[in-house]
Amino acid sequence: MSALPERGESRRAANARKRISRRPSRLGLVAGATLKPDRVREADAGFPGLLKRAWRRAEQTDDLRSFVEVLLTLDGHVPADVQLRALSAAEEAALAALCGLSWRAPATAAPDDAAPAPATAAPATAAPGDGTSGDAEETVFSGEIALATSGRIVLRVPSAAPLKADGLVGGVRRVPWTRATLDAYRAQLRRAEDRVARTVADCRGWLAEQGAEGRGELLAQAKEAALRTAPFVLYQQGRQYTNFRDHNTLTGKTLWPGHPDCALSSLQDLPLELWSDHDVQLVVCLTLLIRSAGPGRVEEANGTQLTVDHVAHMLERIRVGYNAALGRDQVPPAASATVADLHELAVSLRSHRGEVARQAQLYREIHGALMHKIEKVAGPCADLARAREDAVTARLTSRLPLRGDNLAELGEALAAAPGWLAAPHGDFATGLEALVYESAAAATEAFEADFAMSRGMRSLPDLITALREERWAEICDWEITRFFCCVVPDPSAARHFGDSAAALADAAWAMSSRMQYNSWHFIAGNLPKAPEVVDRDHFVPPTIPDVAFYSDQHHHGHVNNNVRFSIRSPQSVVVDGRRFNGFVDLRLLRCDGDPFGEQDLLAAHRVSAFTARATGLVAELAAAGEQIEVTAFDSPWHWSAVTGGADPATRAS
Repeated sequence: MSALPERGESRRAANARKRISRRPSRLGLVAGATLKPDRVREADAGFPGLLKRAWRRAEQTDDLRSFVEVLLTLDGHVPADVQLRALSAAEEAALAALCGLSWRAPATAAPDDAAPAPATAAPATAAPGDGTSGDAEETVFSGEIALATSGRIVLRVPSAAPLKADGLVGGVRRVPWTRATLDAYRAQLRRAEDRVARTVADCRGWLAEQGAEGRGELLAQAKEAALRTAPFVLYQQGRQYTNFRDHNTLTGKTLWPGHPDCALSSLQDLPLELWSDHDVQLVVCLTLLIRSAGPGRVEEANGTQLTVDHVAHMLERIRVGYNAALGRDQVPPAASATVADLHELAVSLRSHRGEVARQAQLYREIHGALMHKIEKVAGPCADLARAREDAVTARLTSRLPLRGDNLAELGEALAAAPGWLAAPHGDFATGLEALVYESAAAATEAFEADFAMSRGMRSLPDLITALREERWAEICDWEITRFFCCVVPDPSAARHFGDSAAALADAAWAMSSRMQYNSWHFIAGNLPKAPEVVDRDHFVPPTIPDVAFYSDQHHHGHVNNNVRFSIRSPQSVVVDGRRFNGFVDLRLLRCDGDPFGEQDLLAAHRVSAFTARATGLVAELAAAGEQIEVTAFDSPWHWSAVTGGADPATRAS
């Protein structure tokens, strides 16, 4: 981000200001002046610790299938289906032969793709690592199963080298293979190899039909998707494609567009016959995913093998969900498993997605351990969702000049008389600030959350002026301080931070700062694609809510601040005739206990819609000339709100 000064501030003053800590417990001190961090996390905090615990739990099981099932789910932290679809063709064949485990459903798969019956030779009573068989059949091969530091199950199969200890979590379990196991494996592998050969030929044929110019457009589309989406990790047999951290092979935070190390960029000028089979399938599968819902769909393949049959499986699941929401078979199934027919299905899904969203609530489940996302179609609101909404409504009507029996009625009352949003209200300089705070506070209580937070832009008049004058570069250069996030913790959440109110205030401010960054990160995605907008780092703004499980794994901020279970509910706001997706949102999080569910998400989405409506009304007032600015929700505000304004001398206690 640019280090531009605030309005009327010299660059020297701006730089001096930036050297002052904004952490509530250290306000006024020079940043980085402490001798040691206030909190030091354990070396294996987050994902490494989870993997170690999962491996230890697996070692305690009595039989091979139970051992594998613990690893597949990382001891209950992710759906087994994700890990099963992360296996290479040889590993998938081996696991099917050993345990009868496969993601391929016999009832829907083609005959040669059917999941096998449980292998009769599976060593059901073999003890972990002892190399013995539980039956009288002779062992003809000693295989291995282990858990990689990436979270994937890895297997040693016949003709493969022993698994290397480097990159494994806790050693290996040796698995005896009998003659029957080998026969089952060979049959499975032969079918898999035939399937891959047919798929690769089909992919090459489809890409050839696109021509050189068409393939160039597909590569550009895929690179843009990799650049504008959250981290993902995809596999093609043993090859990894990712825009995540230090193992990047695709454009992202580390590799700039056109970087020679980007697998997609390296294909730009290569003849199709020189593309590897892995790259051919990568480009085709990314195309199918993007065409079905935009770049966000790529994250729904996170942690799995990116193959045509996996994409076909995903698209069919989505098709069934869409038709159920529409109440009719509006989207026909793919006529075949060819790329051409799957592409037709993908385009059809995208064309009906808006209609589905008008009939039911679309959302995503996020399984944080593997960063895997699953699009779902929510059912109707039930008692829990109504109870959550009723509790929020009760608090808002008791604290704000609004009347109504639900949030929709409160929104109508607000629209009928929005003027008070621009005037002081209670302890706040504007009614909008009061509404944002009371909505977040009500959500903390009603949803039994440890934290609730709501973000937005501080000066809508400034945004409107810049929009009218098409000052896209200026908007892109605005710093995160142009945005706000109000974080309201439950007082009992201090138990997760050493029972320290100061530490709780610091955590709330850290979350607020991150949410300011998210607003900054999304806003450019709503602007015209001028050169300065294209060059500015940004993600595609979110449009549907999500519910996350075990998010305290990879993201450093989530690990440090115990962000385990959460709901994110983004909303669009129209500002002077331009729709800004993801302009505001409501987030709820729990540091432990029970995860949030679908009914919680439905109610939370109504709360965020109410806040978004208020923001839209303020935008209308600002467009008409009203000067409205949010000045609350900075670091001192969070200190005062969380600690009750305790004396600064006691901040660190």
